[in-house]
Amino acid sequence: MPEYVVHRVAHALNAGNKAVNGSRVLILGLAYKPNVDDERESPSYVLMSLLNERGAEVEYHDPYVPVIRPTREHSHFAGKKSVAWNRTTIEKFDLVLIATNHACVNYHELGDWAKCIVDTRNAMASVKVAPGKVWKA
Repeated sequence: MPEYVVHRVAHALNAGNKAVNGSRVLILGLAYKPNVDDERESPSYVLMSLLNERGAEVEYHDPYVPVIRPTREHSHFAGKKSVAWNRTTIEKFDLVLIATNHACVNYHELGDWAKCIVDTRNAMASVKVAPGKVWKA
């Protein structure tokens, strides 16, 4: 599934005349499931790696994981910090990839602030946004 999600990210970026290479991508949710702080074996790490390999600048936001702890599998991400949740920060990204749908995230704000969203969790289903802004994966 991670390869499929990255393909959808590339497709969404291409629709806006952008390539993955050189794009700024925000992964929303690092934890392996909603509303927990356990990121061990999270598919978000695989997504971050695949996007990095394709030349994207990748950051993450997770209210439950403020800093990535050292792990054997993804030690190169240790110490990376969650970016702030505010309009100024979110607007800097070319695309936001929803990987974990935490209940405390304001998806209406995301719909207003983000340029493009790839939603793997159907978190944006009830949020009204401009046509073509949200891509399902």
